Amino acid sequence: MLLYWHRRDRRTADDRGLAAAVDAADGPVLPVYVFDPAVTDRLGARKRAFVDRTVRALRERYRDLESDLLVRSGAAPDVLADLCDEYGVDRVVTTECYDPVRRDRTAAVDAALGVPLETHVDTVLVDPRTLEPSYPTHSQFHADWRERPKPSPASEPAPDALAEITADEPIPIANSDIDLPEAGTEAARERLASFRDAGLRRYADTRDDLAAAVERPLEAVSRLSPYLAASAIGIREVWETVTDVRDAVDGDERRNVDKYAFELTWRELYYHLLAHTPDLATVNYKQFPNEIAWRTDDADFRAWQRGETGYPLVDAGMRQLERDGYIHNRPRQVVASFLTKHLLLDWRRGAAHFRERLVDHDPAVNPGNWQWVASTGTDSVDVRIFDPVAQAAKYDDTGAFVREYVPELTDVPAEAIVEWPTLPADRRAALAPDYPAPIVDRTDAYERAQRVFERALGKRNDG
Repeated sequence: MLLYWHRRDRRTADDRGLAAAVDAADGPVLPVYVFDPAVTDRLGARKRAFVDRTVRALRERYRDLESDLLVRSGAAPDVLADLCDEYGVDRVVTTECYDPVRRDRTAAVDAALGVPLETHVDTVLVDPRTLEPSYPTHSQFHADWRERPKPSPASEPAPDALAEITADEPIPIANSDIDLPEAGTEAARERLASFRDAGLRRYADTRDDLAAAVERPLEAVSRLSPYLAASAIGIREVWETVTDVRDAVDGDERRNVDKYAFELTWRELYYHLLAHTPDLATVNYKQFPNEIAWRTDDADFRAWQRGETGYPLVDAGMRQLERDGYIHNRPRQVVASFLTKHLLLDWRRGAAHFRERLVDHDPAVNPGNWQWVASTGTDSVDVRIFDPVAQAAKYDDTGAFVREYVPELTDVPAEAIVEWPTLPADRRAALAPDYPAPIVDRTDAYERAQRVFERALGKRNDG
């Protein structure tokens, strides 16, 4: 018998590992999912709760296919070795994983099994091993990546390809302190279809419109990130859906669809980085001649976590994170830049907080994005700083997004919300006495960040 070990691939459709197992098996395939503390203990509470529900949906799908999902808890090497003995397994198939913990687990399982372990690329469209090991910028990566063939979605197994088993071990379902999206492949497909029909053809025009994000949150952007992060839907299925629409439209509609397809390639880049740089979450990707002089102000960090920095767009983003377990991409960049540039706090602290609070936390995308914003990653700009005032003026000029998440500013005029960090203290106190004053001066913080990073880059020697 062949055992299929589900890992991040929590679905039966467009699962290249599962499809390969079915093709290779002489008989029925035995599907298994292991809750391994070495992996689950690294998940934030909200992501863990969403993953649990995704695994439950996966089991339900197997039951629809007249099979079942064996679920076990414990160290994967021990669990899988025992199952191989119990079921007379002669081969184990799974998917490639790129984060360090899962890589170590792959090696440990391989060593523990007395049968071959075979892995297949599933998480990305293009195998990272077919590209150069390093790219300094996304554009250089993209130039190579787009020339590589993209596989079609893998077929879902037929019922007769799966083992006729009944599994009775319960799936542990962690509690969540927030409402979670509906989990599973069908929910992911519904989300994709809704965006395809209502938002994809306008994506480039609406993706940064924060008023639209409040008024039409499921149209302005795809909101697929929790499903991709939990691997409830395959990236090939998403890519095929997007490219089918692209091929059917032209003009402005094609420009909008092209932008969404282009954004998916950032996910590919970050997985490429993680595949070739396993310590992406802990070590600066870019090498600096000098150390970055990060500050260690815990009070500033706590103010940032709580959304009490006195910068309305930053605070709205952080309160969206706390309320929803999600941040829209534009304020996600702004809050990360504010932490690493205006507050000069280490990006790893922010990335760790995001890991704990995001439902859509991803082991490649989260550190990849943080490093890009922090100017320690793959960027053509040496020191990129998002000015939270200018960003608010450009993307939330009506104050709609800020008012949604910062009720202290509900009655404040839009222009005052935008300019809040630059207003005189007495005007701020009159307009919103319960909202905090800015914790750093906008201009001073910007100039300090420029100095610190230029010293780290060896571009200035002043003290």
